[in-house]
Amino acid sequence: MFVIIGYIFMCVCILGAYVWHGGHLAVFWQPSEIIIIFGGAIGGMIAGASPKSLKLFGKALPTIFKGSAFNKTFYMDLFACLFELLAKVRKEGLMSIEGDVEDPHASPIFSKYPKISHDHHITDFICDYLRLMVGGNLNAFEIENLMDIEIEAHHNEAHVAAGMMAKLGDGLPAFGIVAAVMGVVHVMGSLHLPPSELGKLIGAALVGTFMGIWLAYGFVGPLANVLETKMAEGHQVFLTIKVTLIASLNGYAPQVAVEFGRKVLDSSERPSFKELEEFVKNAKGK
Repeated sequence: MFVIIGYIFMCVCILGAYVWHGGHLAVFWQPSEIIIIFGGAIGGMIAGASPKSLKLFGKALPTIFKGSAFNKTFYMDLFACLFELLAKVRKEGLMSIEGDVEDPHASPIFSKYPKISHDHHITDFICDYLRLMVGGNLNAFEIENLMDIEIEAHHNEAHVAAGMMAKLGDGLPAFGIVAAVMGVVHVMGSLHLPPSELGKLIGAALVGTFMGIWLAYGFVGPLANVLETKMAEGHQVFLTIKVTLIASLNGYAPQVAVEFGRKVLDSSERPSFKELEEFVKNAKGK
């Protein structure tokens, strides 16, 4: 939503001021130059990418205009789910959650929290490390180190889409110059035309430079920032789960373990201690 609002505000300010000074918007409609600019930048991006990178980039594009799923409500569900799992372990032993981690979709605990169970990355992360805890062959330090490695791998994978979007934005101004130079070359070959016609051709050539810079810093560059933000939000989820599980593995009670996880969150997503305590109690009673 904020992406669209930002685009509208930017266009109104830039194009509105241009019209205010007597400019004509029709001159900006140069489809051939837009093809040169975008085609060149996209082609260069594809040339430097792998099939895996392109797949990750394609998967990330639809998420740009969606709001964040990792809000306060999501984290309340996450903490309640983790609390129930850890409370079951504390009460009945580690083997009691074997069925939950082997088939989370059939688990009565996970099924209560669809926001968690429908995200297979998060569910797999929780179940994988609970499974290691059930196995009992690794200590807290070894599991924490393994978590850090997996979180880093997830972070690097999520960074691919943002990096490719940034590279696409970086290429647009350069290809805008390419379009402008090609327009000037066309002008040089049309010197037999009257000055009024040459003026139009020169204006169209200069539009290439303008469009390249505007598209890069006004449209594509902000999308790279959006993807970076979403990447950081996803990273925070895994870090929250890690801190909670490690606290439990170190012997802390479930109530204390989720408090460790709560402290990881930013103030905008972090529930208060009392809010979380009441929510967990109500969720457990359902």
